[in-house]
Amino acid sequence: MPAIKTQRNSTKKEVIIAKAARLFREKGFAASSMRDLAELVGVEAASLYNHIQSKAEILQDICFRVANLLTAHLEKIETNNQNAIERIKAILRFHIQQMINNYEDVHVADREWRHLTEPYLSNFKTQRRAYRQRLADIIEDGIRKKEIKPIDAPTAVLIMLHAISGIESWHRSQQKISAEQLEDNMVIILVEGLKM
Repeated sequence: MPAIKTQRNSTKKEVIIAKAARLFREKGFAASSMRDLAELVGVEAASLYNHIQSKAEILQDICFRVANLLTAHLEKIETNNQNAIERIKAILRFHIQQMINNYEDVHVADREWRHLTEPYLSNFKTQRRAYRQRLADIIEDGIRKKEIKPIDAPTAVLIMLHAISGIESWHRSQQKISAEQLEDNMVIILVEGLKM
């Protein structure tokens, strides 16, 4: 019997977190209240606390879930035998797919992480810096092997990640190309400038 209750609580918590991601994206974390979230979920505000401790806990869950997903994918790419260009393409495609298919969570993790409380804020910043450095390391490896032009790798990483976060505009567009076309176009545009 307790296993069923835990499963139900987990499912309700997932619903709350998904609705919170939408709310945080639309209003911003700071402007979103637990009352707003309760209304969106369709419950009394007090009953939210049966499933979560605080608004801050929800933000932590969203931010670290996204960060861990991106890091796990990067680790897989780092260990394959592809050249630097192919590894960068795979990483970009994964980022783009996450921005398209997991938009609200990725948007919140990308834009609202500054509202994390300590020690989560410091941990997230460390994980974020380490991730960007590992991307830069792939580019620098490609430069050493003459697969990539001699460019500043951290600048290239910054441009790529900011371009992908701009997919928000694609989500709002009334006349958008397909997700597949968007992904292909972005990879071509972002990677062609790296090639020797």
